[in-house]
Amino acid sequence: MREHRLAAARERQHGLQIMSFEQLAVRLAGGFARPIDDESLRAAIQAVLPSTPLGELESIKLLPGMVDASADTLHKAWRAGIDLAARAGDHPRLDSIARLETAVLAQLPPGMMRPADLVAAASLRLGHAKAVLGPVEIVGITELSPCWRPLLQALTTHIAVIWTAGPRPTPAWLQGTGVTINRTGPRTPAINAVSAATAYHEAIEAVRWARSLLASGEAQPAEIAIAGASTAEYDDHFLSLHADANLDLHFVHGIKVTTTRDGQAAAALADILIRGLSQTRMRRLAALCGSETGPFQTLPPGWMRILPSDAPLASAAAWTRLLDRLTPADWPDAQDHAATLRGIVALLAKGHTAAEEIGAALLSGRALAIWRNVLLAGPSGSLDATLETLKQDDGLEACVSVAWMPASALAASPRRFVRLVGLNSARWPRGISEDRLISDHIIPTVELDPLPVGAADRRDFETILATTEHQVILSRSRRDSEGRLLGRSSLLGDHAGETYIRRNAVPLHAFSETDRLMARPQEFAHEPQAISATACWRNWHRKEITPHDGLVRADHPLLLAILARTQSASSLKLLLRSPLGFLWKYGMHLRMPESGTDPLVLDALGMGDLVHMTLDLALQKLEAAGGLAKADVNQIAAAVQNAAVEVSGVWESERAIPPAVIWHRTLDEARLLTSRALTYGDERLPDARSYGEVAFGGVSAKSAADSPWDSATVVEIPDAGFRIAGYIDRLDISGDGKRALVRDYKTGRPPKDNIGLDGGRELQRCLYAFAVKALLGADVSISASLLYPRDQIDLQLDDPEATLVEITGYLQAARINLTAGNALIGPDTGGTYDDLAFALPANAGATYCKRKLSAATELFGDAAHVWEAQ
Repeated sequence: MREHRLAAARERQHGLQIMSFEQLAVRLAGGFARPIDDESLRAAIQAVLPSTPLGELESIKLLPGMVDASADTLHKAWRAGIDLAARAGDHPRLDSIARLETAVLAQLPPGMMRPADLVAAASLRLGHAKAVLGPVEIVGITELSPCWRPLLQALTTHIAVIWTAGPRPTPAWLQGTGVTINRTGPRTPAINAVSAATAYHEAIEAVRWARSLLASGEAQPAEIAIAGASTAEYDDHFLSLHADANLDLHFVHGIKVTTTRDGQAAAALADILIRGLSQTRMRRLAALCGSETGPFQTLPPGWMRILPSDAPLASAAAWTRLLDRLTPADWPDAQDHAATLRGIVALLAKGHTAAEEIGAALLSGRALAIWRNVLLAGPSGSLDATLETLKQDDGLEACVSVAWMPASALAASPRRFVRLVGLNSARWPRGISEDRLISDHIIPTVELDPLPVGAADRRDFETILATTEHQVILSRSRRDSEGRLLGRSSLLGDHAGETYIRRNAVPLHAFSETDRLMARPQEFAHEPQAISATACWRNWHRKEITPHDGLVRADHPLLLAILARTQSASSLKLLLRSPLGFLWKYGMHLRMPESGTDPLVLDALGMGDLVHMTLDLALQKLEAAGGLAKADVNQIAAAVQNAAVEVSGVWESERAIPPAVIWHRTLDEARLLTSRALTYGDERLPDARSYGEVAFGGVSAKSAADSPWDSATVVEIPDAGFRIAGYIDRLDISGDGKRALVRDYKTGRPPKDNIGLDGGRELQRCLYAFAVKALLGADVSISASLLYPRDQIDLQLDDPEATLVEITGYLQAARINLTAGNALIGPDTGGTYDDLAFALPANAGATYCKRKLSAATELFGDAAHVWEAQ
C-alpha cells in the first residue's frame, strides 16, 4: 500500500484513501470498532489458555506451539465465515475451539471484533457508505475471503464498486454481485528460465542480476523485485549477500529479530533461562546489554576479568563461591561490586518461570519490547524457539529499494523487473496441509481454508507473469543443501530452454568486490593475498623445507626473546620436540580454543591437575598435624578425604566438571590415587619433612605452606643459558638435611620399559633434581623419580648429574637451531596431544608432518639427536 500511496501523492489525488478491505469494514462500522490484530490475539490466547477447560485439547493446551496453532485456526475459521459456536455440537474438537474463542473474545477489548462482527456492524450503516467511503475501487487482489463477500455485495446497492483486475484472473463468485470489473490485456515480458546449483547459488545470481540492472541504468531500485513462494529458505542467504553487496534490499515480509543486536540480547537472556547459567552465556548477555540501563550498566568496564578463564560457573552455587572469594582489589576500579553481580545471578537463577520479571530488570528499549512479544507468542519454556520465529521491519522503504518478498506480495504490487526463485517441485506450488487443530474429517479443508496455499501459489505465479512489464527470470535450484537432486516445478512446463548456470561460472556482472575477485581467478591471482596463499599451499606440498614451514630470519628478536624467558620443563620439552610449537605458544601466544560444552569425563591433563591439587592440600594438612613421616594410615585417609572435599569445591567453581555421577566417580579415583601416592614407601628418609608443589626459580608459591628455600632465587642450567622455574610435585628432606627425594607424580599408565630422557619427553626428574641441588647445596644427596600411584611404580633416575650433562648438550643444540631461524616441526607436531594442531594444515599428522619431518630432521642436525635418546 505504500507504493499506491506514493503514486497517489505524486498525482495529487487529495482525499483518496488507500486501505485494506478489512479497514474498509472497520471504517464503515464506525465507533470504536477495530479488527483483531495478530499480537492482541496471541496475547489473549496466552492469557486464557491456562484457565480455560478445552475438553479434547486439554492435554496439549500448554505445550509449545499451542498459541501459534490456536491463532492460525481461529483466523482460518473467521476468514472462512464459520460460526464455531453454532457448530460446537458437531464434534468435541469444535466444542474445544468454540470454548477457546469465547474466552478469547471476552479477554479482548470490547471494540475489537471478528470479521463476521465487523461485517454485521458495517451492514447496519450501509446508508452512510456514500458519505463515509464514496466510490470504492478494489486493486491488486485476485481473491477475497468468504467473510467479506456479503459486505462487498451489499455495498454495490449504495455506492459504485469497481474491481480493477487488470490482467489478473477474477474469482467466479464475483459474477452477479453488481461489482463492475475492469480488465486489461496481460503484459508480455521477456521470460527466461535458469537453473542454479543450490538455493544459495540462486540467491547469488539474483543479487548479481539486480546489481547489473542498477549499474547499467536499465532499472531503478523500486522497479526490481526478487520473490519466492516461501521466503524462509532464502532469508539468511539474502541477508548476508546484500550486506556484502552494499545494496539496499528491502525484506517486505520483515527480518528475524535475532539478526539485530536487540534481538541477540533477548536471545542471550533466553539461552540462560532455558539452558542454565554458565560463564560463556553470562559473558554474551553482559556484552549485549551491559551498556544499557540496568544492573549490568553499574558494573565497571572490564569487570569480566574477575572471571577465571577456564571456570564454567554452571550453577548459582559456583557463582556464589567465586564471589565469596573476591576482594575489592580484584575489581578494575578497586571497589566491591559483588553484591550487584550476586543480585544478577540470583535473578537469572529463577529460570524461565520468572521470565517477565527478569526481562524487565535486565533489558530495555527495543530488546525489552522483543522480549515481551516473545512471552506473548508462546510459553516461557520455549523462549528460544519462539524467538526464532519473530520478525520485524528492516527499516528500508519499498518505494526506493530493490525488494525481496513473498510471491503473494509481488502479485498485489507488480514491478517491471522480476526474478522468481525456488521454482522446484513441492516448493512452488506448495502442498496443501490440514489445519493443526481442526482435521479434514471434522471440517473439510476446502471449507475451512477456501483459499488453499497451493492454489494461491499457482494464481500468484500467473498473476506475476501477466502483470510484469519488462522481464521475468524463472529460477530453480538443481540440488538441495545436502546434495540431493531436486525436480522442476510443474509451473515451468511451458517455459523451455532453461539456461544451466554453473556454480563457478564467471558472472557478467559481479555484485561485490569479493564476488568479482572470487569469480575471476586470473584477477585474484595478482592480489598480494592470493599470491601469498598460493605460494603457501604449494610450499606445504613440497618435501623440502620452505619459509612457510617455519623458516624465519636468523637472530630474530622474537626468537631471542622467547629463548631468554625463564623456562619450565614443559617449555623445554616443547623446544626439543616441536620448535614450531615453542614459537607459536611462547612467541605468538597461540592457544587452543576453549570448548563451549562441559566435558563428559576429565581428560588426562585435567585428571592430573585434580590429583596434584588433592595431594598438595592433603600433604599440607598432614605436615601441619605432625608430618607425613609420622602419620598412620587412618590419619592419611582422613587428610585425603578432607582435601578432596575442599578441592572439589574449588574445582567446581573454577573449571568445567562432568555429569554428577561421573564426577563423583572421578573424585573417588582421585582420592584413591592420592592415598596410594602418600602411602608409597619403598624409600623413606629418617625424620623427613615433606613439601608439596614446591615453587622455585621465581614463580609464586601456590599456597602459604612453608618452603625449604626462597622461591625467588634464580636457577640456571650451567652452560645451557636457560633459567628454569616450576613446581616440584613433592620434595622430602631428611632430618639431618643430607638427603632429599624428588618425586614427580604421573597419573597415567607407566611405560613398559625403564626410561631416561625418553626422546626428550621426560625432563622433570633431572631438572628438578638439579634445582634442588642448586638451592639446597652441593653436599645434599638427591634421588629423583617418577611415581605412578595407579600402578604403584617408582621409576628412579639412575645418574641425575650425567643426565643433566646430556640434557645440556641437547638444549645447546636446540638453542643454536632456533637462533638460526629453524622453527620447524618435530615428532610431537600434529600429534594426538598437540594443542596447536589447529594451526597446521588439515590432517597434518597423516600428511604434512610425514612429508616434511625427514627434511626438518636433516636441517636440525645435532638438535634432532634427542629424539632418539633413551
